[in-house]
Parts: sequence; C-alpha cells; structure tokens
Amino acid sequence: MKSLLLSLFLFLVVFPSAVQAQKSYKITYLSSDHGKTDRDQDPIVLLVNDEMVKGTSIKKLAGKADYPYQEFYINWKTEPAEYIRTAHFSADKSLETIDTNFLGRYEYKLTDETKKILGYTCYKAVTIVNSNNIELWYTKDLPYKASPVGMGQELGVVLEYVRNGNTAITASEIKKVKLDISMPQMEVVDALSYNDALWKSSFIQIPVFENEQINFVDNPKTTDDGVLRFASGTVILKKVKIPELKPGTQGFVQAIQKSLGDAYDRTASIFLIRKSDKETFLHGMQKGMDSIETYENGNGTLYKGMVASEIFEPSIELMRFFTPFGVDHFNDRVKLKGKEWLHEVIYRQDISEFVDALSGQEVYIGGFIGNWDKGGHDLSLELTFHPGWETKVPKTQILPLFNTTSVMEMGGQGYPTMFDTEKGLKVNFELKEAAKNVQLRYITTGHGGWSGGDEFNQKPNSIYLDGKQISSFIPWRTDCGSYRLYNPVSGNFENGLSSSDLSRSNWCPATITPPEYIDLGDLPAGKHIIEVNIPQGASEGNSFSYWNVSGVLLYNSLH
Repeated sequence: MKSLLLSLFLFLVVFPSAVQAQKSYKITYLSSDHGKTDRDQDPIVLLVNDEMVKGTSIKKLAGKADYPYQEFYINWKTEPAEYIRTAHFSADKSLETIDTNFLGRYEYKLTDETKKILGYTCYKAVTIVNSNNIELWYTKDLPYKASPVGMGQELGVVLEYVRNGNTAITASEIKKVKLDISMPQMEVVDALSYNDALWKSSFIQIPVFENEQINFVDNPKTTDDGVLRFASGTVILKKVKIPELKPGTQGFVQAIQKSLGDAYDRTASIFLIRKSDKETFLHGMQKGMDSIETYENGNGTLYKGMVASEIFEPSIELMRFFTPFGVDHFNDRVKLKGKEWLHEVIYRQDISEFVDALSGQEVYIGGFIGNWDKGGHDLSLELTFHPGWETKVPKTQILPLFNTTSVMEMGGQGYPTMFDTEKGLKVNFELKEAAKNVQLRYITTGHGGWSGGDEFNQKPNSIYLDGKQISSFIPWRTDCGSYRLYNPVSGNFENGLSSSDLSRSNWCPATITPPEYIDLGDLPAGKHIIEVNIPQGASEGNSFSYWNVSGVLLYNSLH
C-alpha cells in the first residue's frame, strides 16, 4: 500500500500535465447588440488552463468554419507572455503573428462595482479605446486568466465585454473539460503583413490597370498585359472576368492618377461595356466612330455613340473624375510657403448598383483621360467586391440610356453640344415588363472654359419622363479650394485666387463627380421617353459650351 501511494505521489509531481488536463475550462460566449442576441451566430469559445488560452468558436471546433477565419492563443509559459493570432485562409495557407507587448497596453480603471455572471462574482474594469468606452467584467473566482478579446487578459477571467453600453460579449456557459491546448505550427509574419493579408482575404480584389500611361501619341504603345489602346492612346480598355457575387455584395471602383507631363485639369471617365444583343460602343472603338449609331437633335450635327436606340447600347459610366493641375510631375516646379504638394490622387466610388449586372460576367472596363500631351497621365485601376450583411435583397436590373462623355474625343467622336436646341437629349426606351423602384442614375458636368462658358455658370438640368418634368436642379460645386494641394501648377490670379479654387458646374480638379439618383417610381411595361434639357450657352468665336451627361435606369423586376 505504501508503495502504491509513493508511486502516485511521484506521478503527480513528475507529470503535472496529466492533472492539468482535469483543470481546463471551456467558456462559451454569445454576442448581443442593444440587448438582442442573434440566434444564428457562431459563439466564441475560450479553452483555458494555467499555461495557455485558445480563442476559437463552435464552428471552428467542429471543423465547419468558412475560410478565412481567425483564432488566438495566449501563451503564459513564455517570458514575456505571447499573444498569438492565427489566420486560416485555406486548408493549405495559414499565417500567425506574435505580440509580446500586449500586457500593459491598456490602462484600466478598476472599480468596486460587482455583479454575478453564471454564479461568479465579477468586478468592473473600465478603459477607453479609440474613443470607445469599454467595460470588462472579470472574475477571480476561477484560477486562470483569459478574455474573449485581446484586452483584459491580465485581469482574471473576463466573462463580459461591453462597448459603448450597447454591444456585448457575455459568457453563457462554463464547463470543466479534459483537454490539452496545443499551438499549430505555421508561417510567422510581422503584424502589418498579417493584418494586410487578413484584410485582403475578406473581399474580392480585381486589378484592371496598373500604372498605365494615358497620353496622346501617333502610334499608341502595345503591351502584353491585355490592355487595348484607342483614340491616339487617350483611352485604354481591358477585358475583365467578374466572379459570381453573393446577394448584398458591395462594389467599389478605385482609380489612382498622377501626371506624367500634362499640366492641365482633364475630364476622366471609367466606363463599362457589357455583352448585349444590340450593337455596343466597342464596335465604334474598333471599327471607327463613323460606323456607330448616331443621334440628331436638329442642329445638323451627328452625335456618335452617345444615345441608346433599338439597335444600340451605349457605354455605362461607372465613375467620372477630373485630374488636377499637374500632380506629382510638376511638384518641384512651383514652391509655395506652407504648401506640400501631394503626389497622386485616389478616386474611390461605390458602384454597388451594378453588382448584380456584373456578377459572373465577362466585360470590358475602360479608362479615359482627355489630353493632347505626349507625357499624359499615369492611371491604376481596380475593382473590389465586399460581401454584404444583407442577403435577401431584390436583384437590380440596369438599362443604359445615354453617355455623352466623349471618351473617343481624340478618335472622332465629337463634343456633346446637343443641348443647343429645344429637343436637347431625348431617349426612347422600352421595358419588357413592369419595373419597381425605378431610378435614373445621372452624372452631369458642364464645360466651356471661359468666363461666359458653362463651366463657370450655373445652369439648371431638367429631367422629363413621358413628357412630365420629374426633376430640375443646378449642378454646382463650391468646394474646389479644398483640393489645392493636388494642384501644383494651377494658375494664380492677381486677386490671390487659384484656378483650382473656382466653383464649377459640378466638378473640381482632383475630385469625383458623384451620381444623382432621380426617383421615377414604378413604371409599367411598354415604351417610355426620357428627356434632358439644359440651357447650353452660346459659342463665342472658337469657344463653345457642352455637357457631359450619363444616365442608366436602375430598377427591380416585379417578377
């Protein structure tokens, strides 16, 4: 009997981990928002013993988690302790990053306030993180230290985390379990690389153009990256495959631009050409603008490839932006005290209304910057698609109606001066079935760069549907001076103003012109007419005014 007791004593001393497995805990947490708990959530799980903490979830423990997903570990065995985050991108790719400075990162105000959570007495600690008020309710009744979030690990066992009094993570169950917590082996990277890889894994990123030169040359250069060039190099085009996108996905287009020699503010447009049963704008780009559908307003001019018809679908303008005066290339030419010129402009715009039309499609994405300069501009472009939280959303249909932005300006398209007659712009279209929640996505900017030109004079844009006026507004920007640091060679006047400061007809150098969404209500199946009227200013000598307008119908099918 004495020999048995001695053997048991030696086993407990030499092999404490066998007993440690008996002392482990599994703590399950549920998230809530304003007191409401989502029944479909994947609960957070902490596996805790005196040497290690593992943060995971029910689905991850069951091997049913969707990629990408994260877990974390607190390794109390090392000196200093380690906070280890792991990211799993696929069955074959995982990364981890290790933080040894996580303890003491936050300052906590410890209070005497207590409450019971699952029968354990918990104390409140308070801290502020990025202007958010954080409450951590921790207990010392359990022999370990752990928290379901990165903070509070040193306090005790945190059983509730509350942010700004309304978002909470609360322990719902505590069980003793038999387990060993082990760390998987994977590639270790620095925190910045880890965060970047994790961020990029959460959405779809489609590069379209990378540092492509848009300039005016006799023979545009050809490249091996699938980029086509038109209109003496001022237009670039690329075929892009869009994957299947889940309902509720949000889409964005982002362009980055800088000057490679052109010093002037220029109209720029990112446009889409999709497959269609009708002739598309691509035909005119490839065969010449004289081969494409034209529109007449009665003034004798033929407007090429701008207006939809029974046999033609115009390009779809995703984003219109305006280059500044010489950003980057001319930064060293002009020195002004107190001004540090920026080196590029980033233009980013939500295009979620086109997600349903793009999903699973092969389309052409184009980029245009109007210029007559051999250096021209540098343009990079990407599309990103981000899974949304709403999955039960009606599918958005689109119907392109007009796009008068003359992206083939240097290829013989001509300028959109059709608003010089009473007819203006009139488009006939037909809905094959009744449409619900119809909107006109309308982008408009006025041009004519002298004092009497429409660039600098307020002009109402009036929209008519089936002969009835539905909208009239004056598109005007008064915030252009906010973007002065993008405009190193903007002209300066005797009165102290710079050209880039001046208010304009809905655009500023270095900015996007966002769409107007004009509500048309529900429309019956059949034929309809959209009209756009603008009191376009008269020409003066060789100077003339014109309006770049684009319009796409957005609607939900009733069936």
